[in-house]
Amino acid sequence: MEITGKIKLIGEVQTFGANGFQKREMVVTTEDQYPQMIMIEFTQDKCELLNTYQVGENVKVSINLKGREWINPQGEAKYFNAIQGWRIESASTKKTPPPTTDLTTKVGAEQGDEPDDFPF
Repeated sequence: MEITGKIKLIGEVQTFGANGFQKREMVVTTEDQYPQMIMIEFTQDKCELLNTYQVGENVKVSINLKGREWINPQGEAKYFNAIQGWRIESASTKKTPPPTTDLTTKVGAEQGDEPDDFPF
């Protein structure tokens, strides 16, 4: 899945537990009719992907939806969802069309400006 929008916030890398689990969050504002502010988390080595991006930049983020169950001390099941990013790229790159060539001018120049003898 992908989310496209403008970066609203890029958080700092957070480290948790004895194993040093790392997480970094960002918020992307979509450009829908009703814009949504979507929090996306990047974990472990994916945290570094955000280093080259800035607030206000248009991006396309590839995501996975994650869900898990947690049983609280009272024995009740609680469910949590996360949006986890795994790739990010700039959406601001404007593609320039290839240069156009006027074929009639080119053909005429190659043939010494003589009319062609093609039947079509």
